Amino acid sequence: MPKEFIVAIELGSSKMTGIAGQKNLDGSITVLATVEEDSSSCIRKGVIYNIDKTCQCLTNIIKKLKNILKQDITQVYVGVGGRSIRSIKNVIVKDLPGNTIISQEMINELMDINRNMTYPDQEILDAATQEYKIDNQYQIDPVGIQCNHLEGIFLNILWRKNFYNNINTCFENANIPIAEMYLAPLAMADSVLTDSEKRAGCMLVDLGADTTTVSVYYKGILRHLSVIPLGGGNVTKDLTCLQIEEPDAEKMKLKYAKAYTDINNIDLTLNYPIDKDRVVESKKFIEIVEARVEEIVENAWFQIPVEFSDKLLGGIILTGGGSNMPEIDKVFKTHTHIDKVRIAKFVSQTVNSKDPKITNHDGTMNTVLGLLAKGDMNCAGDEIGTDLFSNSAEKPVAAEQHKAPRNPNETAGKGVVLTAAEKAAADEAARKQKELEEAEARLLAEKEAEEEEKRRKENSLIHKMMRGFKKFVKDTISEEE
Repeated sequence: MPKEFIVAIELGSSKMTGIAGQKNLDGSITVLATVEEDSSSCIRKGVIYNIDKTCQCLTNIIKKLKNILKQDITQVYVGVGGRSIRSIKNVIVKDLPGNTIISQEMINELMDINRNMTYPDQEILDAATQEYKIDNQYQIDPVGIQCNHLEGIFLNILWRKNFYNNINTCFENANIPIAEMYLAPLAMADSVLTDSEKRAGCMLVDLGADTTTVSVYYKGILRHLSVIPLGGGNVTKDLTCLQIEEPDAEKMKLKYAKAYTDINNIDLTLNYPIDKDRVVESKKFIEIVEARVEEIVENAWFQIPVEFSDKLLGGIILTGGGSNMPEIDKVFKTHTHIDKVRIAKFVSQTVNSKDPKITNHDGTMNTVLGLLAKGDMNCAGDEIGTDLFSNSAEKPVAAEQHKAPRNPNETAGKGVVLTAAEKAAADEAARKQKELEEAEARLLAEKEAEEEEKRRKENSLIHKMMRGFKKFVKDTISEEE
């Protein structure tokens, strides 16, 4: 029998990462393979802009994974993010007749109204229930409470329609079935944040190459999600003003850059070598780097809703490749006045691997490991043998799975983490459906019984009429005789 494994793909702005792994009974994860492809020529700010090159990257990733695993891949989990993703708060109000007791049906109705909201050129990817306002009080679970006024407060996470269409087109053209699409920031948050941080209130900042993603949690619930089109790549581009090419600027950034340097520690005589013949003053280099880093930090802090800026008792958690820059935590402390700053170098799950990409614990693999941890369906196909005809019989199966286009609303319902209220609503909907089917079956049985009783009565009446007619005929004959 072929072994089972899960495959996840992260569509990053600088690189596209594919990972395959197994979940163990003790909750740990064993990574079987990791591969990367440069995506800078096809993905910008987390958004696909070149479909053909993206398809090629996806094909290369799957091909490399198959070669390592020696097995076919039937489906993959995909993480979506980038500047197309944003959140917007929505409130649904319902006035009730005097002293009405709230039922689950009323809550489901509010959820349905919110899900049916329309936004220009955008669709709801996920809807996170924040809380409910019962008259003048806020409740997480309002069922059974008596009130006159009910408000449902939701956080709708939106994405552009063409963003979804491009992703779907790329995977269809690459002939790669999608198991589920997940919101990459939420999948990562579940793997790097602790429950206490989510409850106390925290700000999760993913410092990527082209984008910085900010997520705010409070009382265990996602309160805000936004993506800034700024990242470590902007620091690299700024360094090119020193008349150096981007690859060399990236190397200098990784070697010399610090997010903060005390002015007393700047050596005015120190120079950094650009190449064999040229150098740059360390002071000028530091000024370029710090200016851009401060801009990113200030923009990230500006995303925090005012009502939560003083409720981040869990502090600030930094992750992503940009979190490796020395003194980055000090810059966040200075500009946010929050002393509790933690750098999440790795996920909370135990991960077994010998790959340096995983064992380095530098925060760059946190998102794709979070996606791997979310997957729960087997992605393994048949073993790949040396027979030339072994792979040809498998391709039509994959193609068949792409005939039905994916519905973004269905994806959102299955691919993201549901709140307790949404899970209860789903269970309630299933229970109602079962009750409806049982009621229809009872009505059908009762109707058949009524018809049978009607036929029996009609037969009995006809029988009585026949007996009366026979008696009448008999009496008439007797009288004539």
